Amino acid sequence: MEISINDFLNKELKDEVFIIETDTVYGLGALLNSKEGANRILKIKERNQEKHFSLLVSNLDQVSQLTTNYKEVIDLLNRYWPGALTIIFKKSELVPNYVSSDDTVGLRMPDNEKTLKVLEKFGPMIMTSLNKSGEPAITKYSDCLKYLDKVDYIVKGEDLNGIPSTVYDAEKGITLREGSIKIF
Repeated sequence: MEISINDFLNKELKDEVFIIETDTVYGLGALLNSKEGANRILKIKERNQEKHFSLLVSNLDQVSQLTTNYKEVIDLLNRYWPGALTIIFKKSELVPNYVSSDDTVGLRMPDNEKTLKVLEKFGPMIMTSLNKSGEPAITKYSDCLKYLDKVDYIVKGEDLNGIPSTVYDAEKGITLREGSIKIF
């Protein structure tokens, strides 16, 4: 169902899967503690379970709860967040293994008012780009509507720029994928 951001914020979520714009591409999301939602995302994307999910967060309190080493890169967080930078951290015990099966997790704070409101209300969320595995991410709202029969909600949005986030591994101190943000 297509839904406005205000109506979406009034919903109670449990295992629902939804589509929402971020500051880069459209995301396919579910609550952090919804294993059923995570499994539905894998089916929609036709993706295997070995690939980790990233989490979107809205503030540093959420980051501190989900990681054990965020203070090591606090300068990067203050400089680039909110924004198109995903950082790989050591995960805390609050990150379920279906999100990440090893000891790390990728976090990002998107620079998008709608998405930040959702994250403030519902907490950190599993989020991945909206696309079938191996295909380009979706940036046009009209293309999201092709997924109406696969998700519970599509939050109405705008067309996006499509430049992916930069991915930086805080443990190794290296950029894994260069996107719109140039770190070094």
